[in-house]
Amino acid sequence: MVSVGTMVWLTSELMFFAGLFAMYFTLRSTRPEMFAEGGGTLAIPLATTITVILVASSVTAQFGVFAAERHQPRRTGGVFQVKHWGMVEWYILSFLMGAVFIAGQAFEFAELVSEGVTVSSNAFGSAFYITTGFHGMHVIGGLIAFLFVIARAYFSVKFTHREAHAAVVISYYWHFVDVVWIALFGIVYLLPMFA
Repeated sequence: MVSVGTMVWLTSELMFFAGLFAMYFTLRSTRPEMFAEGGGTLAIPLATTITVILVASSVTAQFGVFAAERHQPRRTGGVFQVKHWGMVEWYILSFLMGAVFIAGQAFEFAELVSEGVTVSSNAFGSAFYITTGFHGMHVIGGLIAFLFVIARAYFSVKFTHREAHAAVVISYYWHFVDVVWIALFGIVYLLPMFA
């Protein structure tokens, strides 16, 4: 039931982001010169780096799911014996990678603000901050969920199907957030280079 509810909720989130994409394309079509100029201020190397980190965090989260499905909450070997990691270690790594993504995004926001690109500066600033900012809030929500699942694994007396299922459901959300970012990255960062 939780999986079905999560899928329904993620579908509504997809509609929310579809609305944001529609807003972005509408504003871009009315002011193409402004978006071309604004696209030139974006830190493409930084965005590419944090995109790779976020996508890699989806891979590490999936390894956490595999461990949860084996009912292995924690590592069975040394810290550097990655093949013996449990769900907790994989989710901690995913959390750290997601936190690096948020830090990179915050750094880029600060750089853009220092260059005069703000939410209220023009249509490009509004579209950029609204789309990427809402996505960033979703990533922060995923980071909080990771902490919840990790804490639940630590404090549960026995790692049962309920704990494993919670880890799987969180991974659905995390994969969704990553796929949305790939679309955002392509539209906001890469599309202006080819327009």
